[in-house]
Amino acid sequence: MATIKDGLAIALVNYLSLILTVVLYLVTIWIPYLNVGTTIAVSSLPAEMAKGTVINPLFIFDGKYRRNMGEYFILSALMTGAILVGFLFGIIPGFVISVAWSFAVVLFVDKDMSAMDALHESNRLTYGHKWRIFGTEFLLVLCLELVIVIIQCIFGIGEVSWLETIGNILIFILAIFAVPAILGVEASIYKQLTSGAFLADTPAEAPASAPSPAPASAPQPAPAAAPSPAPAAAPQPAAEAPAAE
Repeated sequence: MATIKDGLAIALVNYLSLILTVVLYLVTIWIPYLNVGTTIAVSSLPAEMAKGTVINPLFIFDGKYRRNMGEYFILSALMTGAILVGFLFGIIPGFVISVAWSFAVVLFVDKDMSAMDALHESNRLTYGHKWRIFGTEFLLVLCLELVIVIIQCIFGIGEVSWLETIGNILIFILAIFAVPAILGVEASIYKQLTSGAFLADTPAEAPASAPSPAPASAPQPAPAAAPSPAPAAAPQPAAEAPAAE
């Protein structure tokens, strides 16, 4: 839950910027060559949001994102092919690989890595955290799906047209909120992975306790002085016997 709260906080800070970014991306997606750079830039949104500053929607038009488009295509092909093969081996390997490599594109753009290095680094960072990553994102999506189902149940009763219209509007608003929320959670996870610790794994530091004063030692009684030996009396001279008369 700590990761979801942090992700929602990141999403709220960047909410308007994300909406504008998506609008600019959709407006220019039909322009050849430019659309490659904007697609790569949008793929790096979690890294941009993890920096803690409000993103500039115009960053997707930066020419640096088109510089390595060839390696981006190679990376996308490697990921797609490996994940499909993983699903052929019983679905679970496909899920494991998709989580292990989920940040490969972000690392490819953010850290300027090669395709193979990005795959290796993403696998290294997510090692031991795959269930946590999957569970966090699954919980968020599940909550959003439950809200959609509740809206459909409430506003779909009786198939009243104006109620259904209100329900569809609410679902559209929820979808507009859901995209930044999911990106915010991904940004939070990426920030924690690259910093080396998840929020839930960081124990709260106990307040430093003031050093307890050393217990006052009871005054030790002064050792009793040994009695000094009485001075030896000097021997008295023997009394002389009276002389006989």
